Amino acid sequence: MKMETNPGKIFTSPVFTGILVGILAPVLVLLGNPSNMGVCVACFQRDMAGALGLHRAGVVQYFRPEIVGFVLGSSLAAFLWKEWKPRAGSSPVTRFTLGIFAMVGALVFLGCPWRALLRLSGGDLNAVTGLLGLSAGIAVGNFFLKRGFSLGRAEPARAMSGLVLPVMLALALLLFAVLKPVEGRAFFSSISGPGAMHAPLLVSLVVGVVIGFLAQRSRFCTVGAVRDRLLIRDSHLLRGVVALVATALVMNLLLSWITGGNYFHVSFGNQPISHSAHLWNFLGMLLAGLAFVLAGGCPGRQLFLAGEGDGDSAVFVLGMIAGGALAHDFGLAAVPDKMIDGSAVIGGPGAAGMVAVGLGLLYCLWVGFGNTLNVGRGE
Repeated sequence: MKMETNPGKIFTSPVFTGILVGILAPVLVLLGNPSNMGVCVACFQRDMAGALGLHRAGVVQYFRPEIVGFVLGSSLAAFLWKEWKPRAGSSPVTRFTLGIFAMVGALVFLGCPWRALLRLSGGDLNAVTGLLGLSAGIAVGNFFLKRGFSLGRAEPARAMSGLVLPVMLALALLLFAVLKPVEGRAFFSSISGPGAMHAPLLVSLVVGVVIGFLAQRSRFCTVGAVRDRLLIRDSHLLRGVVALVATALVMNLLLSWITGGNYFHVSFGNQPISHSAHLWNFLGMLLAGLAFVLAGGCPGRQLFLAGEGDGDSAVFVLGMIAGGALAHDFGLAAVPDKMIDGSAVIGGPGAAGMVAVGLGLLYCLWVGFGNTLNVGRGE
């Protein structure tokens, strides 16, 4: 379905949102976030799961204010434009499980669709394989959409239902992060690795709020952009994705020139928090793309919808957080390439991660066929 926007106001344009994300993500890297990970919704949710003690992988535990900002910014925009509408009730268990497998696929690739685009803008050619897998997963999802796939209609809900995620996940956790009422026990925090790399809390929160606000108004969605282009030949959202990559590329080149840092480096190897096991980059994002389409949007879009009061998206978000915990507790996430004694060692998922991707694909296909109206009717 074609997304509606108000072209009379610049902040309702996906292109404007894409440009702002393309500027702000590299700035967050400059201020401390991991390289090529100025904004990664999946990675940040995984870090938050670690901060809450849901997994004990010590290098990926940090309360990421950007995630809170996404929800609060979206909620603010929805309230101001009278689009905050509590609704829920559509296949919650299915959505929760889709969230788990979407996270597994993303962590096998080592990034969500947002990070795949930012990795590409930084010269990481492994992102190409991942984006091809993402597009393939979206194409499979479109196969089901064309045949009437639906997880059911969400019904209007009480206001309290729509406030659970913005208040409990966003405001309550933010207050704990700022006030630290139980010093040393409120959150786990990495002392090394990606979890120890972060921009200042207030800056990250403000960036998240700005992105959440604009994305709610523009309906920005990385998965929806490809879905709409393949399904109905509509490029409205896709122009925002292209703007994101182009702007981030320019920003990376500028930062490399100004600071002398290595913000842009074209290669498959020696890329930050990345692996060059190409098959699993493809299959991980194939799984993620399919799960995102079946659930109705990319991980960022799910947060923005949850901020609008959508309980179904909130369930998917909680599924992704649970998936981040499971992926590290059970060794499903991939490991990056690394250098050992001067030799490059290719990373990627272990046997458990490979099995999880296969199970996830089977689950998504089962959900797709099981919730498609026209399968078996000769259509």
